[in-house]
Amino acid sequence: MRKIILLFFGILLFSCGKKVIEKPEKLIPQEKMVAILHDLAILNSAKSSFNHVMENKGIKVMEFLYEKHQIDSTQFSQSDLYYASVPLEYQAIYEKVEMKLETRRATLERATKNRNDSIRKAQKKKTDSIAKLKVDKTKS
Repeated sequence: MRKIILLFFGILLFSCGKKVIEKPEKLIPQEKMVAILHDLAILNSAKSSFNHVMENKGIKVMEFLYEKHQIDSTQFSQSDLYYASVPLEYQAIYEKVEMKLETRRATLERATKNRNDSIRKAQKKKTDSIAKLKVDKTKS
């Protein structure tokens, strides 16, 4: 039984060291892959919310990404498949994408809060000036 377990772990260890997929000739660098996947996440989100607008404008998400990042579908597919075969690199890529998305979300939340605060201040100032006019009018 012990020999079988050792053999199993030996095979497992040997198979983990083997490359499953060879590195493609036109591998997209990790940082560019992060940018592509970040844009893809944003575009897919926009598509789910505004699908009719994107269809009316003739925007196709993947074609847009390929043109923007100057890649083709084969290069993207092969690079994605390669990174998926190297789990630690793939995880690092997706963690960077997640951080970029979180940073963007926080920036948008701050901008929305600032805009709402400005509107609130303007409304308060308007209300205060109207109240002051009413007080001045009653004193006259």
